[in-house]
Amino acid sequence: MPEVHVPHADDHHRGKSVLRIALEVVMLAVGVFLGLTGEQWREHRQHREAADAALRRFRAEIASNRKSVSAVKDYHVTMRGRIDKYLKDRDAAAVSMQGIQPAFIEHTAWDLALATQSLAYIDERLAFALSRVYSTQQEYAELSRGLLQAMYIHPPGENMAVFFGAVSVYYGDITQLDPKLIEMYDDLEGQISRALGEPAATRTRTGTE
Repeated sequence: MPEVHVPHADDHHRGKSVLRIALEVVMLAVGVFLGLTGEQWREHRQHREAADAALRRFRAEIASNRKSVSAVKDYHVTMRGRIDKYLKDRDAAAVSMQGIQPAFIEHTAWDLALATQSLAYIDERLAFALSRVYSTQQEYAELSRGLLQAMYIHPPGENMAVFFGAVSVYYGDITQLDPKLIEMYDDLEGQISRALGEPAATRTRTGTE
């Protein structure tokens, strides 16, 4: 007669132990997965908050810089014309200059973004646009600083023609940068507002706006 195998209690217990271990492994894996997912979500949220805070600082600083540039751009154009007339006719009375009046441009938001590395959390295209604006601002600041240094080396009273020649070159560059910066500010402000999911400011193109 064929031998009949009768399951023992130990076999049943062993099967339940294997199933229990398998369930524990699955539960552990699910727990680890959920933990990692939660940590990634928290990290992403922190990065998003850091990016939004940085963008709001950028937007406020850009608005301030735009106001500063807009306040002096017409003066720069006027003085360039007067100085060019002086250099041609040597009529000092036609100049009537009230200082160089460079725009005072802030860059604190950019410095803070670099220090906190929050720039890395901003969209790549927007970060590139920010970099272009602040590079142009740096160019503007270097031109202004160079002229002021030249004024100390060759004060206006020593040789008016040399002084006004330097100022004419300065205004030649600045009158190109003023409208360029304003256009860049307006475009960047719109990009930042869209990134924040907020409406962009509306401006008129007349006057200093």
